[in-house]
Amino acid sequence: MADTFYTNAGCTLVALNPFKPVPQLYSPDLMKEYHAAPQPQKLKPHIFTVGEQTYRNVKSLIEPVNQSIVVSGESGAGKTWTSRCLMKFYAVVAASPTSWESHKIAERIEQRILNSNPVMEAFGNACTLRNNNSSRFGKFIQLQMNRAHQMTGAAVQTYLLEKTRVACQASNERNFHIFYQICKGASADERLRWHLPEGAAFSWLPNPERTLEEDCFEVTREAMLHLGIDTLTQNNIFKILAGLLHLGNVRFADCEDEAQPCQLMDDAKGSVRTSASLLWLPEDPLLETLRIRTIRAGRQQQVFRKPCSLAECDTRRDCLAKLIYARLFDWLVSVINSSIYATPDSWTTFIGLLDVYGFESFPDNSLEQLCINYANEKLQQHFVAHYLRAQQEEYALEGLEWSFVNYQDNQTCLDLIEGTPISICSLLNELQTRIESALAGSPCLGHDKLSREPSFIVAHYAGPVRYHTAGLVEKNKDPVPPELTRLLQQSEDPLLKVLFPTDPEEKSQEEPSGKSRTPVLTVVSRFKASLEQLLQVLHSTTPHYIRCIKPNSKGQAQTFLREEVLSQLEACGLVETIHISAAGFPIRVSHRNFVERYALLRRLRPRTALGPQSPSLNEGRSEWSPQAAEATLQPLLQDILRTLPALPGAAATSGDPVEATPATVHCGRTKVFMTDSTLELLERRRAQVLEQCARCIQAGWRRHRHRRQERQRQAAVLIQAAIRSWLTRKQVQRLHAAATVIKRTWQKWRIRMAFLASKELDGVEEKHLFQAPGSPSSFPLPQAQSWLPGAIIRLWPLGLVLANAAVGVHGFQRKLVVWACLQLPTSSPRSYTIQTAQEQDGVMSIRALPQGSIKFHCRKSPLRYADICPEPSSDSVTGFNQILLERHRLGHV
Repeated sequence: MADTFYTNAGCTLVALNPFKPVPQLYSPDLMKEYHAAPQPQKLKPHIFTVGEQTYRNVKSLIEPVNQSIVVSGESGAGKTWTSRCLMKFYAVVAASPTSWESHKIAERIEQRILNSNPVMEAFGNACTLRNNNSSRFGKFIQLQMNRAHQMTGAAVQTYLLEKTRVACQASNERNFHIFYQICKGASADERLRWHLPEGAAFSWLPNPERTLEEDCFEVTREAMLHLGIDTLTQNNIFKILAGLLHLGNVRFADCEDEAQPCQLMDDAKGSVRTSASLLWLPEDPLLETLRIRTIRAGRQQQVFRKPCSLAECDTRRDCLAKLIYARLFDWLVSVINSSIYATPDSWTTFIGLLDVYGFESFPDNSLEQLCINYANEKLQQHFVAHYLRAQQEEYALEGLEWSFVNYQDNQTCLDLIEGTPISICSLLNELQTRIESALAGSPCLGHDKLSREPSFIVAHYAGPVRYHTAGLVEKNKDPVPPELTRLLQQSEDPLLKVLFPTDPEEKSQEEPSGKSRTPVLTVVSRFKASLEQLLQVLHSTTPHYIRCIKPNSKGQAQTFLREEVLSQLEACGLVETIHISAAGFPIRVSHRNFVERYALLRRLRPRTALGPQSPSLNEGRSEWSPQAAEATLQPLLQDILRTLPALPGAAATSGDPVEATPATVHCGRTKVFMTDSTLELLERRRAQVLEQCARCIQAGWRRHRHRRQERQRQAAVLIQAAIRSWLTRKQVQRLHAAATVIKRTWQKWRIRMAFLASKELDGVEEKHLFQAPGSPSSFPLPQAQSWLPGAIIRLWPLGLVLANAAVGVHGFQRKLVVWACLQLPTSSPRSYTIQTAQEQDGVMSIRALPQGSIKFHCRKSPLRYADICPEPSSDSVTGFNQILLERHRLGHV
């Protein structure tokens, strides 16, 4: 009622079938939550907990590394759905690509592994009385992982397909899903090509009016396309399946004359013609093979042709259909494996997922149910041997004080089915009386005296089942007439040519001579051999168990029948599992693996505690031997366990008294036994040590990086200083060279100006030729201004500018400047009348009378704005290099 469908029972996860969709229970976000959790076992019980535990065990060093998950339960308990969800979980968490190319490869592998489910369910699942999607075959899926724990491929191994369902279905049950998919999902054109008109009745297609969730044709076709089966091959497969449906409508009439073959029913002639055309078989040889049997007898292997009875004709028709469907299913499995299988050198570990048919007990049980229940008995015995019995025996061998818990052992039932020298498997070829007399002493064999049909009862671990002996021997032999195989080898269909190649070796096996006849492999013997091979794989891995439970037998949601659930729990040994798990130690690790994984915990102890008497791990490895193991590893184990604050002292060894043994850990003779809480504590302390080591490594790396960066910074400073010095020197050199050029240019310009001035004033001598009566020494100048004449004489162009400027010297000083610049004779200054540009229209020339106005120019002035007149006027001096000479003022000189 609370929508909680998972719980733990010891080492087993119990999964209750809700019989309703619960999307939030299997969302991708929930997968990531369980995958990212530090301790998933502390979350709510879920199939993702088992999936994450197996994935983490693959990455650990505890042997065996390979993992396996056994999903068991009765038919309709939800095993197929559980397996499907586990595959989706591994496809999400076991794909962490590091590059874009590996990401595309991982996506392709995941998609193909997930697409193998709908294809195998369509061809191998059917609707039964107890389950709408019952697996009619067993499969073991091996998910292959590389060293980086990424899923690189997978392999599928199938067991005992119930091929009899093709031609024989129990009341209120259906054929395989694929037949209903092609009849309901084919297009109009495909119906025309496959001769499947709407509303057509087929005897091998019972209950077509029922529509299930699995009747989705497009999902199957798309999944096949992703697996590499193109559309042309798909149409070929569906055409063959349509031919089998028409073959099922072939009915024979009983013939009174035994020497004549049986005749066809009136409505069966068209079915034979249609089936032959769809299978690309000749019609007449097909009818002849179904109605006439070929017998070889005598030393000369003479061939006799004998007409078959009505029952034999039906059996040969059914055998032909079962043979084609079984070969087609095996071919599909091989195609799936070739699509998802990885090369042996590309993967190192695997996680096995076993999904087998559940325990079955129907009103009519035959060889199929016997094999199915036999497989469940073997898996239950594996669980008993691995957990219930092996764990308790291991406690006693390791020296633990242990009181054994009684449990139900199904070894007696297995001895009845497969024991030697006499068992049901060995007596299947005998009569029922032989079975009853030879196995009368077995407690698991019973009889129903009130039954009209011959039968026997086997008391399985999940309850008694009555098996009918009628047809049991023939089904076990599973004879295939050689003429049927030869007929199928004549087919022109390209797929049937692949399924039935012309192989001389195969022909010799089908038709052995009388002298070299080898024992024929029966169905039970082949199935027994495959189960033994499967159990060998399971024994080499670390198994995990998921028990699927039905809350009721009618498949109704929100209905929980306590008695039915309790009977399932007791039958599979979960009650005893809880008792053993509560009193025992679920975690056991060998001494060497324990020391290798947890020896670093000694770092948590003070240095003084690690005295010379404590051996090191390297010493233990170098001197490893069974004799020295006790003396070498026991002190190390004691030293490691003393580092745990939660433990009351060291763990007890085999020689310590029982009172010293902690309740959570025990050191046996060869293994360390502990509870989940102790393992969590060890892992937490190990994570602390690794974190400390990581911090030390990070600190050292940061220190090294800081020092390296400091050296690089100092080197960069030196390089930058040298570059700046070099750039400064180059700049100074460029400035010095520019200053030199400017200086030389200025000197040239000054010399040129002096030359021009001297040429213009060629009538005036540079020096005084005579001493005027009023010499400058007697000139009434103020003493503070005696320095001006000399300076103005040396820089006479500048003096002219100052004399004609709008601002600057005024009055007498201006006249003096003009007089000094022109270097007039040193007579009495009062005898001259000197006017500047501001006082008169021009400047009187000391030279000969000019003809008109004359402009005297130089190239350029170094003074700013020297050639610009702020107040342009026709009567004013306009620049430094202009001297205006006017004739009307010349008489005053």
